[in-house]
Amino acid sequence: MVEIILFFSGSILLLWISLPGLKNPGSHSYYRFFSWVAILAMFCINMGYWLIDPFSWNQIITWILLIISLVLLIPGVVLLRTSGKPTDMLEATTHLVQIGIYRYIRHPLYASLLFLSWGIFFKRPSLLEGCLTMIATAFLYATARADEKECIIKFGQEYSIYIQDSKMFIPFLF
Repeated sequence: MVEIILFFSGSILLLWISLPGLKNPGSHSYYRFFSWVAILAMFCINMGYWLIDPFSWNQIITWILLIISLVLLIPGVVLLRTSGKPTDMLEATTHLVQIGIYRYIRHPLYASLLFLSWGIFFKRPSLLEGCLTMIATAFLYATARADEKECIIKFGQEYSIYIQDSKMFIPFLF
């Protein structure tokens, strides 16, 4: 019952945060909302399994993925706030950030959500969790692609060059 209440109240909060983006299908905010809801659903489904059998193979994978998620999230947020010079809390950056983690990957915050969703999946792998993880992954990819289109419009050629010099989510891959 707690899981259902958490899911619906969390979904309402995410809807409120995402409302401007949901009015603009195709924007990064639009796709991000659906990835957030899928991740929230996975978290709520797995709430009761968070600390069960902490040294099993899947729990060890989970903790590694969740730590990677934090390692991407914290410097990503700090650099966006300090170097990106946002006009709001985080979204509307006025400078293209290409230092720190952004030197290697363009979307550390979305990558953080990817690692979070896969970390939650490994808490208790199941067909439902697998489907939700794939949904979250697909929407995060769509979020990143939409964000890149927006950034090309905003930052122009500089962002197009940045795309060639960095990876989308995982550094040194391909």
